[in-house]
Amino acid sequence: MKQSIKDQQAVVKWLALSTIKGVTPREWLQLITQNALTLEQLFSGEWCAAATTSKTLPHQLATLIASADKGCIEHSLNWQSAAESHRLISIECASYPAMLKQLSSPPLVLFVQGDHHTLANPSIAIVGSRRCTHGGKQIAHDFAWQLADRGWSVVSGLATGIDAAAHNGAMLGHANTIAVTGTGPDKVYPARHRELHENILASGGAVVSEFWPGTPPRAAHFPRRNRIIAAMSAGTLVIEAAIKSGTLITANLAIDLGREVFAVPGNINNFTSEGCHYLIQQGAKLVFKVEDIIEEFSSLPVQFTLKCVDEQQKSRPENLATDELLDSVDFDVTAVDVIAERNKLSVSEVLATLIEYELRGCVAAVPGGYIKLRGKKNVRHPHVSI
Repeated sequence: MKQSIKDQQAVVKWLALSTIKGVTPREWLQLITQNALTLEQLFSGEWCAAATTSKTLPHQLATLIASADKGCIEHSLNWQSAAESHRLISIECASYPAMLKQLSSPPLVLFVQGDHHTLANPSIAIVGSRRCTHGGKQIAHDFAWQLADRGWSVVSGLATGIDAAAHNGAMLGHANTIAVTGTGPDKVYPARHRELHENILASGGAVVSEFWPGTPPRAAHFPRRNRIIAAMSAGTLVIEAAIKSGTLITANLAIDLGREVFAVPGNINNFTSEGCHYLIQQGAKLVFKVEDIIEEFSSLPVQFTLKCVDEQQKSRPENLATDELLDSVDFDVTAVDVIAERNKLSVSEVLATLIEYELRGCVAAVPGGYIKLRGKKNVRHPHVSI
C-alpha cells in the first residue's frame, strides 16, 4: 500500500529535519513536544514564540530549516520510488517500531526494504561474534528457527558469524527476520552477504537502516546500528562474544533500556565465551533452550499462534542420537581417533559412520575432528546455509 500524499509530505519534513547539521533528533522532538508544535507550524514559521523559549534551539530556526540538504532529501525520495519494496518511515508513521521511540534520540526516519509490517511483530535480537565457532553458528541458527516458529521475528545485524546464522535460521520459521544495517539502504555490507540480503527480502523479512542512501560502512555507524537492534527487540540473546566487542555494547544498551538479556554459556577456554559468562555474572539469564527465553514473556499477541513442539515425535536422524557412536561425539570438537578409541573401532570404520551421520545432519566435520549437532538441520530449506 502506497503512502498517502499527507504522509509523504510529513516524511519529507522529517527528512529535512534529519539533514540539518548540529541538531539531534532529540532536540527536534523536544522543541516540537515542549512547545506543542506540529510539523506544519514548524515549517510555516509559526514557531516564533517557541524560538524565544526553547533552550535547545534558542535562535535562528528559520535559518536552520532553510539549511536542510535538498540533495539528500531528493536522493532519498528517488530511492523510495525505485522499488515497491522501498519505504521511508517517519517517527510518526504507524509502521515505526513503537519501542524504538524509547531511545533518547531515536531516528526521525527509517529506510526500510521488504515487508515493513514485519517491524510490528514481537521480536528477539540474536547477536554474537563474527569469529564464532561452528557450534555457535548452529546454536544461533536453531534458536532463531525455533523463535520464528513460535511467532517471534529475529533481529540481527547482517554481519558474518552469529548474525548470518540467526537470519538463516529465522527464515525457516513463520515470523521471519529483520536485518539492521550500518550502511545506507542501497549498500550491502559485507558484500558477500548480498545473497543473504536478497533471501531476507524474498522470504518476507525486512532490512532497516537509519543512514542515507549512498552511506558506506564506517566504524562509528555500527554502535548506532546496535542501539536500534537492542531498542526494537523485547529481549537480546547473546551467543559467543568477546569481552570487548560490539555484541557486549548491544547487550549493555538492551540492559540500559530495561530489556531482557539472555546468554548462552560456552567453553571456558574459548575467548568468544568470555562475554557471555560476564553477562551471566552480571545478571543475564543463562539459557540453553528456546523455552528459557519464551517463559520470560507472559504472552504473545493473539495474531501469533504458539507452536508446541512434541519431543516424542522424532525423525530417524534424531533417533540416531541414542546410538553409541554418536553419543561418543561431543558438542565440542572431538578428534576422530578419540571417537575410534571410545568405540573400539578402526578409524576407517568410524569415518564411514560419521559420513552417514553428517549427511543426516547429526554431526559436522570441523578442523580437528567432528562436533555433534542438535536436532534436525536444514531439512526444510535446502538453499539456506549457515
